[in-house]
Amino acid sequence: MHEWLITTRTFQQRLFGSDSGTTGVDDDFAARGFRNIGAWILGRNLFAPSRGAWSDMDWKGWWGNSPPYHGPTFILTHHERDPIEMKDGTTFYFVTGGILQALDRAIASASGSDVRVGGGANTIRQFLGADLIDEMHMAIAPVLLGSGERLFEEIDLRALGYECDQFVPTENATHVVLNKSHGNRPGRMEF
Repeated sequence: MHEWLITTRTFQQRLFGSDSGTTGVDDDFAARGFRNIGAWILGRNLFAPSRGAWSDMDWKGWWGNSPPYHGPTFILTHHERDPIEMKDGTTFYFVTGGILQALDRAIASASGSDVRVGGGANTIRQFLGADLIDEMHMAIAPVLLGSGERLFEEIDLRALGYECDQFVPTENATHVVLNKSHGNRPGRMEF
């Protein structure tokens, strides 16, 4: 599902510090996805496989000691946890006050750069429902996973003002970029 990203030179550099990896259109989209990002917001499932109270305080994310974020990363959760400092400038902060608290903290940390909402589906739906996303990049891979969560359930993207800016197929994914304008918000909110 993420082969289009994991094999790119950009991702290999961010995760492993390696200059190997593919170049081309997929790498261009990968590089664009990290450019000018000053902070990240993620749902808890993108940080840990567990639900409820934190059962493993040694767990530091899916990526090992060097996550690809390289900046402040705010994890939405209902359970408090102390921040975790990682290699390459990533610090995970755990936010229990909802999306607006996470957004305020991310904007303050981003210092005028963009904020990226990394997902998952429920997190993205919350930000879309609050009309807080300026641009969306979706990489659609030819992999069937099952029912999962519906990303746009009860969300009318056209009514929210989104238009398709780009539609670019590659061997491993089809890249779709949707945009809208919000005026003079500091930085951009991206997914």
